[in-house]
Amino acid sequence: MKVNLELREIRKTDCQSISESFQKQGWDKPVSQYETYVEYQEKGERDVIIAEWNQEFAGYLTIKWNSDYEPFRKGGIPEIADFNVLKKFQRLGIGTDLMDEAEKRIKKISSHAGIGFGVYKDYGAAQILYINRGYKPDGNGLVKNSIPLKYGEVVTIDDSIVFCLTKKL
Repeated sequence: MKVNLELREIRKTDCQSISESFQKQGWDKPVSQYETYVEYQEKGERDVIIAEWNQEFAGYLTIKWNSDYEPFRKGGIPEIADFNVLKKFQRLGIGTDLMDEAEKRIKKISSHAGIGFGVYKDYGAAQILYINRGYKPDGNGLVKNSIPLKYGEVVTIDDSIVFCLTKKL
């Protein structure tokens, strides 16, 4: 971990500033999303790991201990979900450190981690990162809202369409 970087759990007091940080770069991530994440964390449904660079919010990811995606859920594979690093903090290794921490936590309860990525260009950096970290396709093709697509289905490419991968830890 970098000297300038701190990884910690989300706190109720973080919600407003996280939302504002994303709004400044043009992303709509409402305060309510993070308030819900705090609730999930308090119930043990997710871990929400916050990254701060020089005491400034830089990014986060969540670990869904029981995935909505049936192949992960049936296989007992926790899912790394909603992984974001602010643009101004990208290329500093923060995403790598967040992934290292998530995989360390997951390894305590599962031999595999799962993750999904969007299929259009905005997700290019994530696609490269996950493949370089050893994640491999789970064999179910494209997925929409946690359900694998079938031949002939017509979809609009948006954030609901993902490609799922797993990694043996």
